[in-house]
Amino acid sequence: MNDESNEKRIAHLGFIQSVISRMGGNLFYLRGWVITLIAGVLIILTKLDGGKLPIIFLAIITILFWAYDGYFLALERMYRDLYDKVRKMREEEVDFSMNIREFKGKVQNTQLFCMFSPTLRYFYIPMLLAIIYAILFLK
Repeated sequence: MNDESNEKRIAHLGFIQSVISRMGGNLFYLRGWVITLIAGVLIILTKLDGGKLPIIFLAIITILFWAYDGYFLALERMYRDLYDKVRKMREEEVDFSMNIREFKGKVQNTQLFCMFSPTLRYFYIPMLLAIIYAILFLK
């Protein structure tokens, strides 16, 4: 019985870890998409004289991707909390629940908090500053 219960906990932790890995992959792909999109629009802007509107569009896109990235980081953190909870459970308490509602109330799991975490702010803020510079000083 003890080995079977331990297997259940290990299986449950595996399920949670696969979700955490998927969220991490989403974060990676989002950053790749935003860099590709911004680079593509900047290349088009060098060929065309579209004024400041396309650059403002880049700022909006960057903010939207930043928010979306924050959302996935918040989800990842909630699943990490669930992982930690399951890891500490007694073997007979394992129920294979993937419910993360109880972790939504934690400040560090909010989307806004995650958006300004070092992981995301050191990526998106310099990008936004460069776009703002382009809006203000480039013709």
